[in-house]
Amino acid sequence: MNSNDKFLYILDYWVPFPVSEYGGLITLIAESDQDAFDILSNEEQLESDYGHLMMEKIINATKLKLAEEHESGIIDVFCT
Repeated sequence: MNSNDKFLYILDYWVPFPVSEYGGLITLIAESDQDAFDILSNEEQLESDYGHLMMEKIINATKLKLAEEHESGIIDVFCT
């Protein structure tokens, strides 16, 4: 893996009942799982109470290597 490689992450973000019914789909571009975590940790739209669950979701996310250079960041967040 090249240090300049970036990936499209597609996360199924769901906090199961009885803790919550909060969930959604998140797409973002990041260089690594840690980069994705850092980006999502700063997103106000996501419930900060469930941040401890985010790394597992990132590790299990669908990751697609990008062929062209793109800036890291969130593309879309759909949460209920």
